[in-house]
Amino acid sequence: MTEPVSWFKDWFNSSYYHQLYFNRDDSEASAFIGKLIDYLKPSPSSLMLDVACGKGRHSKILAAKGFDVTGIDLSFDSIREALKYESDNLHFYQHDMRLPFRINYFDYAFNFFTSFGYFDTEREHYNAIRTIAGALKAGGTLVMDYLNVHYAEDHVVHLSEKKIGDVNFFITKWFDETHFYKKITVEDDKLQEPLVYQEKVAKFSLGDFNDMFAFHGLQLQEVFGDYQFNSYDVKKSPRMIMIAKKTVPADS
Repeated sequence: MTEPVSWFKDWFNSSYYHQLYFNRDDSEASAFIGKLIDYLKPSPSSLMLDVACGKGRHSKILAAKGFDVTGIDLSFDSIREALKYESDNLHFYQHDMRLPFRINYFDYAFNFFTSFGYFDTEREHYNAIRTIAGALKAGGTLVMDYLNVHYAEDHVVHLSEKKIGDVNFFITKWFDETHFYKKITVEDDKLQEPLVYQEKVAKFSLGDFNDMFAFHGLQLQEVFGDYQFNSYDVKKSPRMIMIAKKTVPADS
């Protein structure tokens, strides 16, 4: 068996990542975006940033509603695919979220599907929040969708198997005090030997996010517990969908 290859750069560039997570009906994503837009009520001229956009799954839905949407992602392969859908109001760039991107430009910034918590150091995570906060105009809104640590701990499925087409995915999950881990073993007849990937996601609580947001001038406004926008419950909610505003300095 091969050793796990390096984490998110390789895994997110892999076709197997998208096969495992995203080659599915878009109705759930569309329903979530619909509820989100109903809640936010953005003006038709809003400029939106989709941080860690992948192949543009959510960006395309937002752009189809008429908003001007820019997606950024670390994965060259994902952006190469997303660029096929570019239009006058839909734009994609390969970019590392830890580095600044367009200062004071966007009305809304989104980070969906636990596309955060991957980095090795606290500074890197703070840098990513700094990028998002910096990209927002004063008064702009961030929506961050992250797993709920307490729920995830209580509902971890340690061993599972998925067969998608001719590919078998064997998934092992565990956690320690600071992170969740997931090992994915990919068996495909096209491969000479199985591929092994390992995900690692930080256990950030709502309090942790509140601290990171506040440090970068973002004020938490509301938290929902799932994609149906039910109220957040620390033990029962599968998600933390956090709505934060970029605060305007008192002397501005």
